[in-house]
Amino acid sequence: MKEDTELIENDELEPIAGSEEAEISTVVTARPMLIEGTDGGKVNYGFYLLLPALFLSVSLLGGLRFALDGSLVFVVPPLACLIFGAITLVLFVRAGMIDIGAWFSESAPTLGNISHAGIMLVFYMALVQVYNSLLPEEGLPFWIVGFCFFWTLWNAAFAEYDSRRLVQSLGGLFLLAFIVKYMFLLNLTPESSGSWSEYLSAGKIAKEAAGYLLSLPGYGSATGYAQFFVLVLFGFGLFLLPAKAPGATNAS
Repeated sequence: MKEDTELIENDELEPIAGSEEAEISTVVTARPMLIEGTDGGKVNYGFYLLLPALFLSVSLLGGLRFALDGSLVFVVPPLACLIFGAITLVLFVRAGMIDIGAWFSESAPTLGNISHAGIMLVFYMALVQVYNSLLPEEGLPFWIVGFCFFWTLWNAAFAEYDSRRLVQSLGGLFLLAFIVKYMFLLNLTPESSGSWSEYLSAGKIAKEAAGYLLSLPGYGSATGYAQFFVLVLFGFGLFLLPAKAPGATNAS
């Protein structure tokens, strides 16, 4: 009877011990997966939603101008802006700011590669609109500022740039172009308002003459504020842009 009791106790204890071990092992193996999924969700939220939203806002607002009468004008980017944006994107890849091998991979899911291509397309559109925002619309200033953009990008294409030097170089170029367009050239644009006495003053005549000779379109001062906000959004998006996409990195 004693041996039977021991056998019965052992038989009763073995399934209980086994079930506890199974539960413990299930908790141990499931808990890291739960933590990893939560962290991955946070990273994907910023990468797949916030980053495209910033670049899409830049793409939509980069061509916004305010006319003198307060109406909204949307300027289509010229062909030069598309070329400048493509060269800048290539420079970002060369400087290591964008790792194409980590953004697109054969081992990654097709949906992941498509989403990464969409983010890259929106980023390119934002680059084009940044140049559209800083490049004068027409006349002699268009060719002067456009030549400065082309000369800087052309020299950068044949130089050894790291990411920090490239951002500093482009940041200084964008800041100078913004000052020239919205703090100097915008004050030379012809104005339709004002009395004849003000119009016939020496300063007014010189301002109107410079505006007409340079073929500067008339925009309101709110245009500079709006485009400054666009540049801030682009800078923030560029700061958040990772060199390696999370989905492609995990897939590799």
